[in-house]
Amino acid sequence: MPSVRKRKRTRGNILARLIPITTRCQAISMLLLTSFNYDGNGADTFFWSGAANRPGPQGFIVPDEYGKTNVLDRYFNKDFTLTLPDKKKITEIKWLAVYDLASQNTFGDVYIPEEFEPPTAQQISRLTGRSHNVDSENIEIIDAKTIKISQFTYNGEGKDTYFWVGLGPQPSSKGIKVPDEYGYLDPLRTYSKEDIILQLPGEWTIFEIDWFSIFDVESKENYGSFIIPDSLNVPPSLIKVVPHTSTLPNCFQLHKDLQVSWEIFGPQITIQLSGQVDEDGYMAFGLSAAENRSEMIGSDVAVAYVDGIFGHATDYNITAKAPCVKVLGQYKGVCKDELVGGIDNNQLHSAVRENGINIITYRRTLISSDPGDKEYPTEMPSYVVWAIGRLNHNKEPMFHDIYPKGNVKLELNRKEKESNCFAFTHTQESYREPWGKSQIFDRKIRTFTATLGPSGGKRGYQGITGMTSAVLAWYINGYLIPELWLRRGLTYAFKVYGGNNPHSAETYHPFIITDEPHGGFDRLSEEAQKKVRVLAGVEFTRRGQPRPTAVGPLCIAQHNGRDRRLDNDFPTFKKFNRSLVFSCDEGEPAILEVTPNTTWPDVVYYNSFTHTNMGWKIHIVDSYTSASLSVIQMSASTVILMCTATMFAALQHLFLIQ
Repeated sequence: MPSVRKRKRTRGNILARLIPITTRCQAISMLLLTSFNYDGNGADTFFWSGAANRPGPQGFIVPDEYGKTNVLDRYFNKDFTLTLPDKKKITEIKWLAVYDLASQNTFGDVYIPEEFEPPTAQQISRLTGRSHNVDSENIEIIDAKTIKISQFTYNGEGKDTYFWVGLGPQPSSKGIKVPDEYGYLDPLRTYSKEDIILQLPGEWTIFEIDWFSIFDVESKENYGSFIIPDSLNVPPSLIKVVPHTSTLPNCFQLHKDLQVSWEIFGPQITIQLSGQVDEDGYMAFGLSAAENRSEMIGSDVAVAYVDGIFGHATDYNITAKAPCVKVLGQYKGVCKDELVGGIDNNQLHSAVRENGINIITYRRTLISSDPGDKEYPTEMPSYVVWAIGRLNHNKEPMFHDIYPKGNVKLELNRKEKESNCFAFTHTQESYREPWGKSQIFDRKIRTFTATLGPSGGKRGYQGITGMTSAVLAWYINGYLIPELWLRRGLTYAFKVYGGNNPHSAETYHPFIITDEPHGGFDRLSEEAQKKVRVLAGVEFTRRGQPRPTAVGPLCIAQHNGRDRRLDNDFPTFKKFNRSLVFSCDEGEPAILEVTPNTTWPDVVYYNSFTHTNMGWKIHIVDSYTSASLSVIQMSASTVILMCTATMFAALQHLFLIQ
């Protein structure tokens, strides 16, 4: 007979596995099943519920965890939620069963007691502020691991201040850090009446702590706190805890999703990086360029990732905040040691990907034979740098998405083993729409202005193109990487303000148009360059060497002292763009004239000669017809920008005067 894990032994035993839950804005209609098992052998079996005294034909199907009413498949030790259909509430049913309609057999069931009070989010008192302008509205305990603080304020002037929880009658130094709303364990930034949602780290729940504090570790001062009431009837958390224990004696939690472990033995150090990253993600860790602070420029790092069944922990040298590029014949940026005349001294020991976590262990000598490498000190603490990002199409690290803003100091040669690491937690991130895709489709426009600006994080370049992004991207007529529509036989001019200083690895971007989407033509090997059709922006010397032709002064939009890690918080590109500061160097722009002809493909790409992934599509059409326009309108998220000559003139004037 088909069976769930166990037929009901006692009501309490089953109820421990099925827990009604609710959210702040939703009727009580969800059920959490944990460690659920079913062999899948029923002929016509469903989740089934009703208000009769016992399971039977008088009931209704409850959709599965995917919202479908298909016959149930096999389940093995699975956690998931079910939502009652037709806005029904938990209080309106008496049982949930695994029921076979064909045979009218109940394979397993659980009853809801009449006196049962479904757990729900609970509001408690506000933060009691003591200093540093700490304040808030009421605190809401959403579930066993999630706390919402409404209208939170803190002036950011503490020395070494964190979200902090612990046991006892009042806040003390015997507590643990709580990652901020972005998963960082850095000292807290300034907050001004912001709504934030925090996750308790690792396996900790609200039932295991007595207080929450804004606590300064250096001065041991409580800036503001609240007490956690006993016996809160809140829902269990849907956050999945993924335990991980390092095999090395020392462990430090760098971020909610990244930890480093190590051991020094003789002349070598063994390092293990464990990170909850995407399959195309990388982890970077290494020694700072400076001895008194965490400094990325000049640092010595390992870039670690898993490529299928192969692991990598490659030795890199960082000379600029840019992907590795040639600057006057020399490599600068984030470059492999082997490219800059050094030696890769990292010895990979093991690499595996389990449960969405990359675990990579490598070794290196404390004193490297490569003069470009840093020495791991054993007599004093070390300042380190770290980052998480995505690899590009060539398995090269692009600009990181997650990285620390402050200093990170580790005592590597500890006398006593020490670990502050906790289990990884996985939350199903809600999908955030990319900023609207811009289109410039106007037969009157013959001139475009190309400037530089931030790529805009996951809602900007990455969200629009689906590719990894560089630090900067092209802004055409003020819009972030818009799709352009050009007609064959007409001549167009691009006024290029991409930077004309070839000594700069970050801001030297000649404008090119090719038939492939990535750009960075100068970085390609001669063999790879032969496979790319260059349509504009490059000429070849007598020796066949490429030379860019569209090189103009720098006109750039930059963050105005704001943390670029918060770019994703902007709901639209328009609001993001208003937060930037524009500046332009003196000088006339480079003019790149193009006349698409019948040999041009229907889709080409504008990009940078030096860096990859900075531009986007140009559609080449035979005429501006309604059929062409309908192609644009096929995407509901597309924004059609009918740029008039007046708008363009005003925009051009804005760029040139700043």
